[in-house]
Formats: sequence, C-alpha cells, structure tokens
Amino acid sequence: MQNMGDVPGTRKRSRVGKIVALVAVLAVAGLGGTFAAVGPLQAAPIGSEATTAVRSQPGTAFPVVKPATTVTTPVAGAKEVNPAAPVTVTVTNGTLDNASLRSSSGQNVDGTLNPEKTVWTSSGQLAFNSTYTLSYTSLDSAGRTSTATSTFATVATANEADAAMYPLDGMSVGVAQPIQLTFSEPVKNKKAVEKAITVTSTSGQAGAFHWFSDTMVRYRPESFWAANSTITVKMDLFGVDLGNGQIGNFSKTNTVHIGDKRTAVADAQAHTFTAYINDQPVHTWPATLGDTRFPSARGYLVLMEKQRKAHFVAASIGLKPGDPANYGELDVEYATRLTPSGEFIHQATDTAMPYLGQINVSHGCIGLGPDGASWVFNNMTAGDVVQIINTQGDFANFDDGFGDWNIPWAQYANS
Repeated sequence: MQNMGDVPGTRKRSRVGKIVALVAVLAVAGLGGTFAAVGPLQAAPIGSEATTAVRSQPGTAFPVVKPATTVTTPVAGAKEVNPAAPVTVTVTNGTLDNASLRSSSGQNVDGTLNPEKTVWTSSGQLAFNSTYTLSYTSLDSAGRTSTATSTFATVATANEADAAMYPLDGMSVGVAQPIQLTFSEPVKNKKAVEKAITVTSTSGQAGAFHWFSDTMVRYRPESFWAANSTITVKMDLFGVDLGNGQIGNFSKTNTVHIGDKRTAVADAQAHTFTAYINDQPVHTWPATLGDTRFPSARGYLVLMEKQRKAHFVAASIGLKPGDPANYGELDVEYATRLTPSGEFIHQATDTAMPYLGQINVSHGCIGLGPDGASWVFNNMTAGDVVQIINTQGDFANFDDGFGDWNIPWAQYANS
C-alpha cells in the first residue's frame, strides 16, 4: 500500500486546505474585513483583485483618518490688511502643534492658542506698511504633521490717518475750551470715529461732538466745563476705518485740567469790560470796542493765546493806503487773542486812550487801559471766555476761533 504522504498532489492540497481554513477563521473572527472566496485549489496570488479588496475595504483593522485642514485670516497674499485685525489660523480634523507670526524686519508678534489647540490668534499689535509671515504646523489624529506658511502685507503708509488734539495733553485751560481733533485725512465714517473716542469729566458732565468739516470735530458739554475739573479723552483710533481706505494709526489717552471759572462781559454800548472769577465780579474797567465800520464780533469768544507785545498790520484786514481807517503798522501791549483773524483784548493805543468808556473807535478789538489789559493778560488764560454784548457785529465764523458756545445746544449736539 502506498503511503498517503507520497501521493502526488496530496501535500499541496493539505497546504491549500490550511490556507482556506485560516481565511475562514479570520473571517469568523472579524479580522481583515471581507475576503473574496477562494476555492481549495485556487489560492489568489498577491496583487490579485481579491487581495486588493481585502486591503482597500474600510474596516476596523484599517480605519480611515481624515487629513487636518487649516484656514488662515487674512488669506495668503492679502494686501492692505488692517493692522488692528487679529491674525488667526484655524485647524479642522486635527490640532495645532505650533504657530508663529513674524514681520519681514524680524519682529515676532505674540499670540495665544485656545485650550482645544484648534485656533491660534495673534495678541500683539501689527505695524503699518509691513509684511508678515504666519508659520504653523498641524497634526491629525493619525499623528501625521503638516507645516505651512502664509504671507500678507498691512495697510501702506499712504493710507495711514493721524489726528492732533487741542488742548495738548496735560494742559490747563479755562471752562470754555472745547476739545478739538484735527485729522490728517477726511473722515467719512464719522460715527465710527465718535464711537472710538470717549470723553469723561470728573464733574460727570456729558457732552457731544460737532463736526465743522470732514477733518475737524469738536466736543463740549451743554454748559461750560465745571471749574477745577479734569477731562480725560481716550482715543482708541488705531485700526478704525475712517473711510476711503484711510485707517487710524494711533490710540492714546490725554488729560486736560480746567481751572477756575474766569469770564468777562464786554458791553459795546456801556463801553465797559467786567471780569468775573467763579461768577463773582472782580473788576470793571472803561473800554472801547469796534466802531460802526468794524464792529466787534458778538457772543462768546474764547481766549486763545497771549503776546506781551503784538505787532499789528492794517493790510492784514484789508486796509489800503489812503483809507481813513488805515493805521499802517503799530505795536500794542498786553495782547490776548480772541480770533485768528485779529480780534484781541489789548492795551488801547495812545490815540484811543481818551475815548475809553466814551465811544467805540477800534477795528474790532477790545481796548483797555494799562491796568485792565495787564490784569487780563496776567490772570486769564486760554479757554477763558469773553461775552461781547450790544454790538452790531455778527458772530465770528466757526473756524475763526472757538465759537462753539454761540451754537444752540440742540443744533450743536445733532451735527
């Protein structure tokens, strides 16, 4: 009798049988997914369709891992990016391993990663007219990493907008001084600018903005500032869109100190000038104001600057040689400016001195004797106010000094 182990083909069939049995066991165990049926003598070679089906069919042994995807703000290649806008990189289906933001000049910008490690956000301030590169590495759940960079540029210098405030920071002024902001570029988004500026007073007074032009706005309360109060002006203008692509380039806080309430009343009919401190009269002097051809401006005029000696030129107010009112050029003492156009409180000239308290002979200025003119010069300051009454003159133009108090509050607060 032949040994079965010697029968040709028997050994091969046994090996095939073991393979089929192993496949059956794996299929029952749920390992390897679904297998193609393979007959006893038809084992599929590696690379066949059956083997491919085993390796590509999703299952517990071969889970599908979605790749991590990232989105940056601003997008790569962006131009004219607002330097106040936060820079972010956000990852989906993964986490951020690291992120950094650096300018082309080598300045690093701080940033923070959220607790889930899915969003990095810049916290440092960017500069105008600069190029930045955002570098980051993401990690998916399978442990695969991906590193990328994104470059963008901020708003160019030509689109920066600046502003100057008067009074200057720390300055002491009188109760009638409005807060004035003059912008380097026209402001179209006025409400956005107003929202970015907060004005507070230790007196608790509320106020309102009034736009005199696209580049100049003022702020005042309904009545004069409270004596000996402090005004704080917080200007959060960095990154504010002024309109037409112009972006504010600074944020700062200024303080202004208000002194005693120093006021005066100049009466063109009575020819007097009366000074008050904290609403109490302290002096009354004889005065001469503008004559019928050059009447003094009416209403409230806010003191601006002082000159111990001032040089006046008649041609600056349109007077020409041959005009009876032409005084040529002359120097005056103790000059306190009321308007940029040339109205002052000053010591009367020698020729006008005899007319003090009698008639009006000036070209619009308030002429006083040496005592009165020197007292005003030494005791009153910028922001104090003179009210001129009983004059035939009109109110000074808004851009000729600070005529804000001549505008009714309802009109002022709704500009």
